[in-house]
Amino acid sequence: MKELQYLNKYFVKYKYHFLSGIVITIVSQIFSSFAPRLVSDSFAVVQKHFEAGNVDKIWVESRLWRNIMLILVTTLISGFLLFITRQTLIVMSRHIEFDLKNEVFRQYERLSQSFYKRNRTGDLMNRISEDVGKTRMYVGPAVMYSIQTLIRFIVVIAFMAGKSVELTIYTLLPLPLLSYAIFKLSTQINKRSTTFQQYLSKVSSFTQEVFSGVRVIKAYSLEKQQQDRMVELSLESKAKSMSLAKVQSLFGPLMIALIGASNLVVIYFGGMMYINNDPDIPNIGVIAEFILYVNMLTWPVASLGWVSSMVQEAEASQKRINEFLKIEPDIKNHNPEYSEISGSIEFKNVTFTYDDTGITALKKMSFKVDKGETLAILGKTGSGKSTVLSLVSRLYDVSSGEVLVDGTPIEKLNLNDLRDNVGTVPQDAFLFSDSIKNNIRFGKEDATEEEVIASAKLAAVHDNIAAFNLQYETILGERGITLSGGQKQRVSIARAAIRDPKVLLLDDCLSAVDTETEETILGNLLDFCKDKTTIIVSHRVSSAKNADRILILDGGTIIQQGTHNQLLNEEGYYRELYLKQLSEKELT
Repeated sequence: MKELQYLNKYFVKYKYHFLSGIVITIVSQIFSSFAPRLVSDSFAVVQKHFEAGNVDKIWVESRLWRNIMLILVTTLISGFLLFITRQTLIVMSRHIEFDLKNEVFRQYERLSQSFYKRNRTGDLMNRISEDVGKTRMYVGPAVMYSIQTLIRFIVVIAFMAGKSVELTIYTLLPLPLLSYAIFKLSTQINKRSTTFQQYLSKVSSFTQEVFSGVRVIKAYSLEKQQQDRMVELSLESKAKSMSLAKVQSLFGPLMIALIGASNLVVIYFGGMMYINNDPDIPNIGVIAEFILYVNMLTWPVASLGWVSSMVQEAEASQKRINEFLKIEPDIKNHNPEYSEISGSIEFKNVTFTYDDTGITALKKMSFKVDKGETLAILGKTGSGKSTVLSLVSRLYDVSSGEVLVDGTPIEKLNLNDLRDNVGTVPQDAFLFSDSIKNNIRFGKEDATEEEVIASAKLAAVHDNIAAFNLQYETILGERGITLSGGQKQRVSIARAAIRDPKVLLLDDCLSAVDTETEETILGNLLDFCKDKTTIIVSHRVSSAKNADRILILDGGTIIQQGTHNQLLNEEGYYRELYLKQLSEKELT
């Protein structure tokens, strides 16, 4: 139960739901316990008048009808109160589920890039859906039935002891055996439930990857292999599920058997006490009353197995949730105060190594970009170009050295203010399954229709969008699959531009567009970026030629730098690349 203690804060938050549910449950159980006493009274009335030999049938009948009506009324009241109990405790569990899902989602947003490199998407989805659902079953039905069981036991045993302490003791003899059985079975359920949840995450991760990469699977005709792998994973998951179900299935029969044993105990010992004229058993109605009390405990006792199973599954799930809720993000906001961002950027002897791979992407790199300047970064694949942009937007912190923004170490700036003033167009353009308009508005939620269109025109994608039947209301498929690669990149540029950021980072975002469209976009950006600090990462010289300064990287270090004209006059990577791309352009 240690893992589930994390949820205690929610019980405190919804204490009025919780406490009112307990009070209503107590009243409900008291009303439900009147029925056995009324049945006992009915037996006593009939037996007494027949034994006396002077039967007043009208009086007996009226007494029986009175008891029947009282049983009906108390049962209806108890049922109504049970309904109110569900409206308090089960509704509380839905509130807790809502809060916990939001807490998990907020943690997902806080965690750093490295966390997502270590964890698979399917597993993370399983934790916020399946695991939180299991936890809700604990704070809702499990808690409700546990409270009902505890209160019913207290109320029923109190009523039983009020009649006969001796017969009550005999009736409760099987309970120690019940407690031991629950303990042993719960241990097995906890162990097998944890294993099952892990396999469920494997299935979720695999299916998510298959759905995301279905085009590649079809292109390579790997449907059969993926289906076989899915069957294999499903069979493994099924085996773990069946193993768990077998243990869970033992609870019901075991509980019913123990209740049956209690009934036999009541009949035998109660009968013997009645025969021996025990004053606690003045009539046969007391035995009937005890049998009804025992059967009132049937569902609560039988539900112990179900409740125990839910608790064990919830503990296994909450353990998985707690594992990452307790993770502190690598990137923290050290400054809660507002930070004004102008846009000048400086790297001072920056070295950066990726923790997950151990690769040193940048080595003692130093450069400066003043506010309003445009810097282009070129180099071979793996030279560290994209890493520079990640450090500017503080997706990672440097291993050594300093990144300064407006002369202030980047770690000392308010993280939210920094990122609010940075517009990033990533190399891999990611679009959401939403309308094109909302994808562009993602950069500025309150953007007007005119601003959306202006940004699309800036990115030279407006004409493409206007050609669609629904134009800006066109709904994109997952990851923007409806659009071509070049269209996705241009929508991403529009999304970044609509924010009107102080710093604009373009990570090889024109690689999928033709040279003519590239020229148009670069011309539009030239005016747009006049008062903005812009860093362009590219493999094309055409993207860099209008930059104020160009850096050539190789192996995480700067091997050349200068203006377009300066670098054309120097032997090296830039000149070779320019001549190569110039000849390719002439050939086309």
